[in-house]
Amino acid sequence: MLALGFASGLPFLLTGATFGFWLADEGVTATAIGFLSWVGLAYTLKFIWAPFIDRLSAPFLGKLGRRRGWAIFVQLLIALTLLAMAAVGPRGPGGLGAIGALALVVAFASATQDIVVDAWRIEAASSNDELGLFTSAFQLGYRAAMLVTDALILIFAQHLGWPISYLLMGSLMSVGLIAAWRMPEPALADEIMERKAHNAPLWTARGLTDAIVGPFVEFFRVHGVLALLMLLMISVYRLPEFIIGPVQGPFYHDLGLSKDVIGAVRGSIGLIASACGIAAGGLCVFRLGYIRALLVGAVLQAMGVAMYALVAHSGADLRVFGLAMATDNFCYAFAGVALMTYMSSLTSLGYTATQYALMSSTYALLGKFLKGFSGAVVDHLSLTHTRMDAYGLFYIGAGCVALPGLILCLTLASRGPARHQSAAAA
Repeated sequence: MLALGFASGLPFLLTGATFGFWLADEGVTATAIGFLSWVGLAYTLKFIWAPFIDRLSAPFLGKLGRRRGWAIFVQLLIALTLLAMAAVGPRGPGGLGAIGALALVVAFASATQDIVVDAWRIEAASSNDELGLFTSAFQLGYRAAMLVTDALILIFAQHLGWPISYLLMGSLMSVGLIAAWRMPEPALADEIMERKAHNAPLWTARGLTDAIVGPFVEFFRVHGVLALLMLLMISVYRLPEFIIGPVQGPFYHDLGLSKDVIGAVRGSIGLIASACGIAAGGLCVFRLGYIRALLVGAVLQAMGVAMYALVAHSGADLRVFGLAMATDNFCYAFAGVALMTYMSSLTSLGYTATQYALMSSTYALLGKFLKGFSGAVVDHLSLTHTRMDAYGLFYIGAGCVALPGLILCLTLASRGPARHQSAAAA
């Protein structure tokens, strides 16, 4: 799960903030970078094809198993497309349109990988304690990959250039390929899916209805009227981090710090803070329960995002920059573990991939849409403020966006069923 988490996290920033940094270095406007970030909407729409990933075998690799076959198929696709992005570049044939199309393919394949690995993680767990362990390990691997693609890649880009850096990132997908090859298929889930395939094959009306509609019907049957409140909370919980994504690259660029410095800070302080945040998040979930952990995470991520306003005010002060990096990485990791464990606890065997894809798409849909306007907001604020003041106001506003998620968590804490309050009780 640690290695599969690494493979899942690797492509994310390569079509997001890091991709924006590359484009900023090439002179692309913040507005265009913001609009290109919409390729990440593939992550929010993955629930559409998740039912087919649940019920069908991967092309050419079906004999490897339902989960393993799909994982290896999309990991190969991601690696090859990252190599193509390295070959084309923003100024290559086709310009922004060509590299934007390739980024969309990476995002689509990466979203499919998330469907498979998330289902694998949940189905492989034999208890809630094991689910928490798998989720923490997955998150640690995911965060390690994001630090590689947000920190080490900057050092590579400084000395080797962006194309070679993306070439190296594509080769790192081999970590996921090895893990997928070694990971055992979840026997109980496979038994349930084989029974479904026998009783109602996908090509029949009953089977197709069960694959597409069944996961949603089951979710609302189990959770009742609270299901809508749960989905609403999930949809707004990570808004602050989504919103700041497209402007992080341009912000670092305008700040004037070298890629070496940014990469060194994120790869050292950021890595330690992320590991601490994952450990603290897992412990908080176990000790306090899902909802209380979500409450703490909502407050923390608001603080983490707003810390960048201090960086904008202080300029290229490494002490403030390091403090902001440490705070944001700790808070981001803590909130991620809390949300992932909560969402995982809400799924049912037989519909795991689709139900989790529904929830993870829900949590990303609004954020992925709104973040497309982030660059335009900063550019607009820059008309009446200095560039750094514009960034500072933007980060403060992004921190305040955590308030709706906090309010909805409080509402769930007062109305939610007992079995979702405590990880140990569940």
